[in-house]
Order: sequence, then C-alpha cells, then structure tokens
Amino acid sequence: MSSFEDADTEETVTCLQVTVYHPGQLQSGIFKSIRFCNKEKFPSIEEVKFGRNSNICRYTFQDKQVSRVQFALQPFKQFNSSVLSFEIKNMSKKTCLMVDNQELGYLNKMDLPYKCLLRFGEYQFLLEKEDGESVESFETQFILSPRPLLQENNWPTQSPIPEDGGYSSYFTHRTSPTEMDENEL
Repeated sequence: MSSFEDADTEETVTCLQVTVYHPGQLQSGIFKSIRFCNKEKFPSIEEVKFGRNSNICRYTFQDKQVSRVQFALQPFKQFNSSVLSFEIKNMSKKTCLMVDNQELGYLNKMDLPYKCLLRFGEYQFLLEKEDGESVESFETQFILSPRPLLQENNWPTQSPIPEDGGYSSYFTHRTSPTEMDENEL
C-alpha cells in the first residue's frame, strides 16, 4: 500500500469567524495585536480570553476602557452532538455584555448561537460559527469591518452599553426626553 492509502483522513475544523468594529479602530490602534484574516488553531480544551491584559488574554484590545479580562469563549460538546459548540462568559465586573438582546452580567454565561452580535461599550463583534468534524481543535478568524455591524447586518438599532455597567431602568424605560424645570433638580 502506498502512504496515500495509509494516511489518516483529515477532519474539518470548527471555525469561529469574528468580525469586529469600533468607531476609533483606525486612529487608536485598538486592534493592533489581532492578526486579521489569518486562521488560528486552538485545542478544544482551551478557553480563549479577550481583554486588555496580554499576560492572560489571547486577544487583547489596546483600550483602557476594556477590562483586564472582558469575556471568555469556551468550546464544549452538547449531549448527542458530534460538533463543537461555544459558550461565552462575561468576565468584567464593570461592563455588561450584550449577546444579541441578552444581557450578561459578571460571570454570567450562555451558549453562543451560530450567528450573533456581541456588544460592550462601543465594541461590536459579529460571531459566526462554521461547523467542523473535529472535536480536538477549533479555529478563529478575525475580520475588520469598516462600518458599524448594527447597520451593516440590519440588526435592530440599540444604544451603546454604558461603560459603567448595564442599563439602568431609568434610561431604558423612558421613551422620549422630558423637559424639567431647573428647580426640579
């Protein structure tokens, strides 16, 4: 037999494509540590962290508004499934994450849908999963978007997440500005 006949069949690998956008991305170099368009391979037992601290996080953002560890992605396998899935966990004590319309507070986690919009502060990430056969490893691939992802993908328009945490009920329940007399303050 030839070596071709003896060779193992190569499995496809699950790929998490991450399209990123921030309004100051061109001037500030926020994403300068991320290698765009290249696929990076990770063992499926590895949790991938995103944040400001390069000693802890695999993907770092050059921005003091970002937490040392902002969020983490952990691959896992659902019962009765042969493909990898991902869960996302908010690691920031100060800022909530929005995954589509679901707000995640500190240490809250959820299963990542196949396609979703992740937001915190002025950051926008479109995460899209492409299934593969291998459960031993996965890949990430980053793409830089020139336009806000909310507009580009026709997502419902939402206001940015305040950097001091989540939305307060005062701001989310008011539908229009209210005029106040200066003596009412």
